[in-house]
Amino acid sequence: MASIEDLQKKVKQLEEELEKSRQSGAVRTKISQMSSEVVDSNPYSRLMALKRMGIVDDYEKIRDYTVAVVGVGGVGSVAAEMLTRCGIGKLLLFDYDKVELANMNRLFYQPNQAGMSKVEAAEKTLREINPDVIFEIYNYNITTMDNFQHFMDRISHGGITDGKPVDLVLSCVDNFEARMTINTACNELGQSWIESGVSENAVSGHIQFIVPGDTSCFACAPPLVVATHTDEKTLKREGVCAASLPTTMAIVAGFLIQNTLKYLLKFGNVTYYLGYNALQDFFPMMAMKPNPECDDCNCRKQQEEFKKREALKPKPEVVEEVETAPLHDENPFEIEIVSETTEEELKQAEGEKPQLTEGVTVAYTKPAKSSTNDTSETVGDVSGQSLDDLMKQMQSL
Repeated sequence: MASIEDLQKKVKQLEEELEKSRQSGAVRTKISQMSSEVVDSNPYSRLMALKRMGIVDDYEKIRDYTVAVVGVGGVGSVAAEMLTRCGIGKLLLFDYDKVELANMNRLFYQPNQAGMSKVEAAEKTLREINPDVIFEIYNYNITTMDNFQHFMDRISHGGITDGKPVDLVLSCVDNFEARMTINTACNELGQSWIESGVSENAVSGHIQFIVPGDTSCFACAPPLVVATHTDEKTLKREGVCAASLPTTMAIVAGFLIQNTLKYLLKFGNVTYYLGYNALQDFFPMMAMKPNPECDDCNCRKQQEEFKKREALKPKPEVVEEVETAPLHDENPFEIEIVSETTEEELKQAEGEKPQLTEGVTVAYTKPAKSSTNDTSETVGDVSGQSLDDLMKQMQSL
């Protein structure tokens, strides 16, 4: 039988939970009723200011979008937090790992969450940050047959509007098997997604935006381990674990969510591939077209569908250039307009150009000093002559 002290503790605990629920409801009501007004009382004031600055047409649309985050580890957890703070409408979180003390080098998890599933710990933290976001969490491995079918169902029907697909899938997993699983699902559903990853030595990473049929999928140009059908479990070196830097994880997560916001809110240029090498501060960019001989049959199918959609688009009007006749057909006096300055003189007039990185040019250069303006040159030697002598010389000219 419980003692009076135990009952009192239980009552106090229930009262605290009730108060938290009331506060959460009040915050949710406040956020749901807020407008795009840039005022101190608006918790998203600085985000809404993007509209006033002309960057985004309507930032409030962010609440209408749903994003699925697969893998809430070093990159995925930070990415989910960024989306939550940006006011995303709905988040679907997929992972099957538990929080360990080894995860404390991340920017998200706390020691008191050790032992909890990552999706449960993530939801608890994210709800406190922004209770207005709708969360769905799934603590399972997406690569198994049963879970894969449910995973596909949630992608195709888990949008913020019932029965609608999600708007974007973010891959934040750490193995090729899971990446290929996401690739297979998105190719079959025609779902756009962004793949991300950090290298084993934790000093480089990348993001890749994939549109089935339009861009290269993950199977079009697979890594060697995938192309050779090697079991990646055999690649693990004994006594060696992958490094993890919160800095690299945060940088890649920042690139990932920046690209996500550009895609959802339609501003700027969406990056198809962006790499990051911390050792040289190198950021390669490129875009890859799909492989017509891709091993994934759904990828080849999406390519054909994309070609059909492109063929149905109206062709841009071709404006024919009309050759204009010269103002004067005849030139009896053979007058020509020519430049008196040679190319060499033009180069000298430009002055020295600084050493700049590739892709950067100067708007103008400081003109080089002209020898004609050099006042050190004299017409003749006039030293030792009086003023009268000089006057006589001028009169004789």
